[in-house]
Amino acid sequence: MGINMQKAVMIVNKNFRKGKIDKRIYGSFVEHMGRVVYSGIYEPGHPSADDDGFRQDVLEKVKEMGVTAVRYPGGNFVSCYDWRDGVGPVEARPRRLEIAWRAIETNEIGTNEFMKWAKKAEIEPVFAVNLGTKGIENAVSFVEYCNIPEGTFYSDMRKAHGVKNPYGIHTWCLGNEMDGDWQIGHKTAEEYGRLAQETAKAMKQVDSSIKLVSCGSSKSDMATYPEWEAITLNYTYDYVDYISLHQYYDGQDKGTPYFLAQSLDMERYIKTVIGTCDYVKAKKRSEKELFISFDEWGVWSMADVEVAAQVDKSPWQVAPNLSEQIYSMEDSLLFASMLMNFLKYADRIKIACQSLLTNISAAIMTEKGGGVWVQPIFYPFSYTSRYGRGTVLSEVFDCPSYACERFGEVPYVDSVTVYNEEEQEVVFFLVNRSEDESICFECELQGFEIKEITEQVTMSCEDKKMTNLIRHDAVEPRRITGGKVEGNRLVCELAPLSWNMIRAAERI
Repeated sequence: MGINMQKAVMIVNKNFRKGKIDKRIYGSFVEHMGRVVYSGIYEPGHPSADDDGFRQDVLEKVKEMGVTAVRYPGGNFVSCYDWRDGVGPVEARPRRLEIAWRAIETNEIGTNEFMKWAKKAEIEPVFAVNLGTKGIENAVSFVEYCNIPEGTFYSDMRKAHGVKNPYGIHTWCLGNEMDGDWQIGHKTAEEYGRLAQETAKAMKQVDSSIKLVSCGSSKSDMATYPEWEAITLNYTYDYVDYISLHQYYDGQDKGTPYFLAQSLDMERYIKTVIGTCDYVKAKKRSEKELFISFDEWGVWSMADVEVAAQVDKSPWQVAPNLSEQIYSMEDSLLFASMLMNFLKYADRIKIACQSLLTNISAAIMTEKGGGVWVQPIFYPFSYTSRYGRGTVLSEVFDCPSYACERFGEVPYVDSVTVYNEEEQEVVFFLVNRSEDESICFECELQGFEIKEITEQVTMSCEDKKMTNLIRHDAVEPRRITGGKVEGNRLVCELAPLSWNMIRAAERI
């Protein structure tokens, strides 16, 4: 390591812990939009398709990615969706105008098909109900269909559809992005709060074991944020278990320093919503703590007007190509920092859903009738899901920084530290935001006896705009050496514009 190399110095202590990681933060999102479902996860006749029409090559990638939960069926789609259209004999299901994305929905895939896929993918389903064009009755009947064993109209309907045992779906979202004027059935905070409250009460009457997610803000720059949370939670706080947040970032054209600093905006967003939840808790004199479901998030490199133009160009098609963004090495660094925020606030964030699973703002890309490949964002997610298990440790960190408009001082190194007590290892996830300088990372591990570094992985590229579109292995992580352990001190070098994971084993 160079003598004049800048240093980032950290102290972690085995006894100072921030929160236990819920595995559901490694979730994703499947919406009936573009090619996410049709020719994404489902393509009858494909060489890899199983007897149910699901692409096994995609299923393999989903498992490799480490996806633990999937939100379904939307998204904007859910706000004009009747779940009844997607059950029963496929040949009898209606073809509908899907007005959120101006497409034709064949309803070939619905609740029972998705649940078959969910079992194959080994994921926990997170369902959403329609509070845009529907309401209480539609939500209540959906829970009855999915969760009641038998002896009622909708439970017996499920059995008649060939599903004997109830699904017992645990988590339900009360609508989607209801604060957004783009949403079909958009509501004011007062309107949504009352409807969500009454829907939640009714759904829990059907199944008291379910957990409910109230709609929070759709992004951090909404004019109504955080007042939306304060008003809606005044109605829903006693009846729900989570509040949802959504966030996408673009801004590649503003330069790398600004682009990568946006994870700080996300962190402020999380802290503000936690504060608002706790304000309502205090106001209600409640003993209950509300958690966060960050159930849509990702890097969005395509302008909204461009997506709208794609929709308008060829409306009313089945599964049109739509918003199939290609991600770069640079994009994967912001993506990694966004994911790391869920670990930093593991005490309050219990669910997160990367958006979307296939083809649209996705980690997994498919060719209709052809192959499957993964984007650079796939790798930070996969490694973090696999090794980011256990407890997040508090960090004391002294790191060089750069000044950035809107964000102030931005640390060059973004970091989170996880202690996996079961595996007896400490795992560091690190992003070097510097465009041209390597940084020496040093960590003093108090209370640990570290034996060795068992794995050091990095992902970087000479061209930060490199993608996997043409050569599918152009941007991939690689194992390296060079890190060392000296007593209870770990030292390694972080290359410019790199994502890194370091695993250090405890001495037994």
